[in-house]
Amino acid sequence: MADNDSVLAAAAAWKGAPMALATVVSTWGSAPRPRGSHMLVHADGRFEGSVSGGCVEGDILDTAARVIAGEPFQVNSYGVADDSAWQVGLPCGGEISVMVQPVSAAGFDPELFDRVNEARADGRSLTVHTDLATGHSDLRPLETGTVFANRYDPPRRLLIVGAVQIAQSLAALAQTLGIDTVVIDPRGRFLTEERFPGVTLDDRWPDEAVAAWKPGPATAVVTLSHDTKIDDPALLAALASDAAYVGALGSRRSHAARRERLAASGVTPEQLDRVDGPVGIDIGAIGPAEIALSIAAAMVGAFHDRG
Repeated sequence: MADNDSVLAAAAAWKGAPMALATVVSTWGSAPRPRGSHMLVHADGRFEGSVSGGCVEGDILDTAARVIAGEPFQVNSYGVADDSAWQVGLPCGGEISVMVQPVSAAGFDPELFDRVNEARADGRSLTVHTDLATGHSDLRPLETGTVFANRYDPPRRLLIVGAVQIAQSLAALAQTLGIDTVVIDPRGRFLTEERFPGVTLDDRWPDEAVAAWKPGPATAVVTLSHDTKIDDPALLAALASDAAYVGALGSRRSHAARRERLAASGVTPEQLDRVDGPVGIDIGAIGPAEIALSIAAAMVGAFHDRG
C-alpha cells in the first residue's frame, strides 16, 4: 500500500497551478517504493512525494517539466544495467516503471484529487483507473487497453483508549509514522493537551467514541487504561467494527479474564481471537516507550496484513 498522504495534501494546496504527477506503475525485485507511489511536481519546481527514495527523482523532475510544458505523458523505466545506473537508476538492484502525466483533463484530472480526498475523509477507498496507452485517468473502470488501477485508502488512524503514560509514548510514535491519532478517555484530569500535544482528544465514553470514529480497515484500536469500565466497552465497540487491529494491554492472566467477560457480553470466539492481548510484539519491552514501540510494530504489521 502506497503512502500518498503528503501528495494529496499538496494537490489540494496547489490546486489551479500547472503540475505533473509521477506514479510507480510497475516494480520488480527490491524496488524502493511500492506500486501506486506518487510524486507531484509543481511548475515552479517544487515537488512532494517520492517514486524511488531519491535515486531517480532528478530524472523524473526533468520529465515532469517537459510534460508540464506540453509534451505528452511518458512511462520511464529504471533499473541497474551498468555503471550509469548510479547516476540515473536504482543501485538497490530493483526495477521500476514510472508514468509521468499532466495534471489536466487529458491526464490526471485535478477534480480526481478532490474526489479522492473527499472519499478518504469519509473513510472510503476510491480507485482511479489510468489507460497506460493514453495517460488518461478516470474513476470508471476501463475495459480496453492496458489499465493501471490505483486504490486510495482512508488515512491510517489509531484510537488509543486510556490517557495513561504508555499512551503518551504511543501517540508520539504514531504521529511520527504519519498515523492520525485520537486519545479517548472520559477522565478529564488524564486527557489534557499538555500531556498529548498535537493529538485529537475525545472525552466521550469509550464505546460511544469508538463507534463514532467508525473504525475500518485503516484503523487500529488499542485499550490501555487497565480499567475494565473503560477498556471493555471500547473493545466491544471495536470488535463490532472491521478495524484492522484491536489490542488490549494486560498480562496473560488479565487477558484470560477479559476474554471471559467479553464472551459473557456476547462476543463470539472468532471475535475474541481478533484481540491482540497482551498487546504488541514480544520484544521484552520494559517501560512505556518500549511497550509503545512493540504496540506500534504490531499495529503496522496489521495494516500490512502481516499478523
